[in-house]
Parts: sequence; C-alpha cells; structure tokens
Amino acid sequence: GTKKKAACPGLGLFYTILSAFLFSVASLFLKKIEDVHSVEVSAFRCVFQMAFVLPGLIYYKTGFLGPKGKRIFLFFRGFLGSTAMVLLYYAYQVMPLADATVITFTSPVFTSLLAWIFLKEKYSLWDLLFTLFAITGVILIARPPFLFGSHVTGIEGSYTDHLKGTIAAITSTLSAASTFVILRKVGKSVHYFLSIWYYAVIGLIGCVIALFVLNEWRLPHCGRDRVFLILIGLLGLGGQVFLTKALQIEKAGPVSIMKTMDVVFAFILQVLFLNHLPTWWTVGGALCVVASSCGTAIRKWRHSVRKAKQREI
Repeated sequence: GTKKKAACPGLGLFYTILSAFLFSVASLFLKKIEDVHSVEVSAFRCVFQMAFVLPGLIYYKTGFLGPKGKRIFLFFRGFLGSTAMVLLYYAYQVMPLADATVITFTSPVFTSLLAWIFLKEKYSLWDLLFTLFAITGVILIARPPFLFGSHVTGIEGSYTDHLKGTIAAITSTLSAASTFVILRKVGKSVHYFLSIWYYAVIGLIGCVIALFVLNEWRLPHCGRDRVFLILIGLLGLGGQVFLTKALQIEKAGPVSIMKTMDVVFAFILQVLFLNHLPTWWTVGGALCVVASSCGTAIRKWRHSVRKAKQREI
C-alpha cells in the first residue's frame, strides 16, 4: 500500500529515534531490577500489551482468533515473539546492556537468510557478506576463550553468565527473525492488533507456566522494583507505538537505518548509569553488526524503490 505523507519532513525518523530511546531506557530499568526474574518481567510486559490492544480489537471488530487459515501462523508468531522477548530480557540481566543490544541488531540479516530458506526470496552475495559481518560482530562480543584466551575482560560477572547471555540473545534474535518471516507470509490479511494480541496472550500463558515450573513467581519486595516493572511496560509499549507510527509515514529503509540509534543509546546509558565502559572488542563488534544491519536495510530499500518505479512504468 501507499505510505502516508509525513506532516513535516523527518517526522517518521524522529519517531524512530524516540522509539529507540524509549526501548533503551526500558532496558536500563530492566538492568536495575534486582529481585525479579526475566520471565516475570516478560509476563508484566504482556499484561500491558493486552490492556493496550484489547480496545483496538473491539473497535476494529477483528475478533480474537483471526481468520481460520491464518491461526496457526498467528500462534507461531505469538510463541516465537514471546520467546524472543523472554530470552532478550534474560540476556539484558546477565550481560552488558550494549552487548545484548548489539546482538539483537543481527535480526535483519537472519531474517534475509530465513526468508531465502522458507519463502524462496532472493539471497545474493551481498546478503552473504552482511551475514558474515554480523557473525564476526557477535564473535567479537562473545569473545570465546578458544579464540581470545582464558582471561576475557570487559564482561559482567562470570564468563559462564556472559556466554549464557550471548546464547540467549542470539536465540532471541533468531526467534524475532522467524516472526518477521511469518508476518511476511501472513501479509496484510491479518490486522496488526491481532498479531500483537496473539503475542501478548501466548506470551503471558507461557510465562505463567514457566514461572510456576521454575518456582520464581513472586511480587518484588522493593518498591523501586515495582515502579521499574510498570515503567518497563509503559516504555516498551510507547516504543512500539512510535515505531509503528514511524513505519506508517516513512519508508522501511530509513527507519531500519535510524533504528541503529538503539545501539548508541545503549552505549551512552551503560556508561552514564551502569558505570561500565565498553571494551574495544565490543565497539568493533558493534560496528560490524551495525554495518551489516544498515547494508541489509539499504539493499532492501533500493530494491523496493526499483520495484516501485517498474510498476509505475
């Protein structure tokens, strides 16, 4: 469909930067929480999303289950999306904020790879190069001992936790990339609110089951943690709303490139509020991942512009 013209030039990009800032601050609050498991934080986030989406479903009369032929796709979108959220929150809690944020930016690269495998979309040598750049960036951040020696610097806590966080972040990224492929498959036949509804409901059910199995369900003892939980839900919701508005009035390519401000904000917040200076390995890994993410976005943007021109002809 055609994009709406922005009320003023650059408004969509401003919304993207604002969205990136809200997501980054939510991640910072997650790092500050001391007595709440990442799965419980995810459950609270799902509750906020359900409260936001429910009036929209009623207003647009979409129903709660969606078209019969699309329900299986919506289920897997909800399951994979909520899994990505839980794993990402866990990664935020056990490894440096900037490291986890950078790894999430490999998502566009893995989306291209999965779309080539499952949707038979074109996968060029450039895409392969960007994938190798992303993998190199992740290796620089993970810094496995067999490549970097047994004394790994610039991590939080033990290297075992750092490795667990890295694996969780990578798995989260793969799950998020899978949801993008599913959303492409579904297309515009399902309303955006219905997609978020499945994500929130399945995520909440899964989180509650996991919390009882892990015996981690408890209200935070500290009043500050309770405030942080509410702020994480509100900021995450605000970030999602502004990102959606940005995509409504601006092309996806510039939005994807500007979204790399997430990485910049993560580095700034980590230094200012967590007193954790990033190592040169992390900076190098961030540059590799951001370069691959921007390269993928620019290629897709140029391809969509070229197809649009061909349709006009």
